[in-house]
Amino acid sequence: MQSKNRIWQDAGWRAVVAAFVLNGLLFGVWASRVPAFKDRFELDPAVLGLLLLALAGGAIMSFPFAGYLSEKWGAERLTVRCAIGYVPALVVLSLAPSPLLLGIALFVFGAFHGAMDVAMNGWGARVEDRLARSTMSVFHATFSLGAGIGAASGYLAAASSIPPSWHFLMVAGIGGIIALPFMAPHAHTRAHRTPNEDRPPMLALPTGPLALVGLIAFASAMGEGAMADWSAVFLRLVAQTSEAQAALGYAVFSVAMVATRLSGGFLVERFGAVRTTQASTLTAFAGILIAVIGGTYGSILAGYLLMGIGYAVLMPLVFSRAARDPHVAPGPALASVATLGYGGMLLGPPIIGFVAQLTGLRLSFVVLAGLAVMAFALAPRLRVAAPD
Repeated sequence: MQSKNRIWQDAGWRAVVAAFVLNGLLFGVWASRVPAFKDRFELDPAVLGLLLLALAGGAIMSFPFAGYLSEKWGAERLTVRCAIGYVPALVVLSLAPSPLLLGIALFVFGAFHGAMDVAMNGWGARVEDRLARSTMSVFHATFSLGAGIGAASGYLAAASSIPPSWHFLMVAGIGGIIALPFMAPHAHTRAHRTPNEDRPPMLALPTGPLALVGLIAFASAMGEGAMADWSAVFLRLVAQTSEAQAALGYAVFSVAMVATRLSGGFLVERFGAVRTTQASTLTAFAGILIAVIGGTYGSILAGYLLMGIGYAVLMPLVFSRAARDPHVAPGPALASVATLGYGGMLLGPPIIGFVAQLTGLRLSFVVLAGLAVMAFALAPRLRVAAPD
């Protein structure tokens, strides 16, 4: 067992951190320059929505293949190979000459992003087991950190009138040069499989207890997706804030998530996955109610803060549990819960919009409160049962 004070000295731990930072960095760079592509191709909201759906579709389509290849090649090797494809895929986005080709490039970009997501979470779970430390929440915090750095680079590039082509090339090149040397030594690690895992299925849908674990992922991801797309609008309409004040809402939510994820390992080790999940879902539930009932700028920001704290460790705990499922190999298990998670991320914003159309935006957030209650009830499913 590694010393509890020296996990950062472990080469595998540093390699997984590098993978999470790189994955978040490249995604954050793209997200920060979406307005530039909207203006270049004069895209209306409907067409832009379809293009963003192509990215998400590429990710979801890649999950079963990533689960299969994680078991065949090993999560470490697959992570490195996906990273090698993911870096130039970002650059290709900036070279697309038409909306159609941009959509195709986004599908490929999303596929590398999604496959790397599944693989690096599997790799992270193996590192957790080897170090006997709960570090998955820290890994996810470094993804958020990478995404924040990528978004900040987008702000600076846009402010300096640097076109996406040069911006993407510079960040992808620098990110790859820094991250890949940490990851590359693990590119030839063999798959860790038991004899009954020699032929993993190409498509693994969550069943039994794993399906219930996936519902926790769905509830968490739906909340995160709703916050990404609706938090600023909620502030503008409910609290009548300025555009600048509204933008602060998602920043508060994101900072709370990163800070909580950095301490998530301690919480899980101290209280266990089940109790941490129950406390987290109750915190998210309280935050939603404060935002909905309060309705003032300060109360909504306080609600967003609690929601960020509440949602922060749910997805890391789900991935840790899926990777340790006693009945399904880690690759397919991670792929199956990732599918439900991304499904929640995709469905969250339109569901909130549909309910808002019927009841008003303020009451539409009650849907998230109901999902938080569901996740609280399912928390015991994060306890790994002994295999039959």
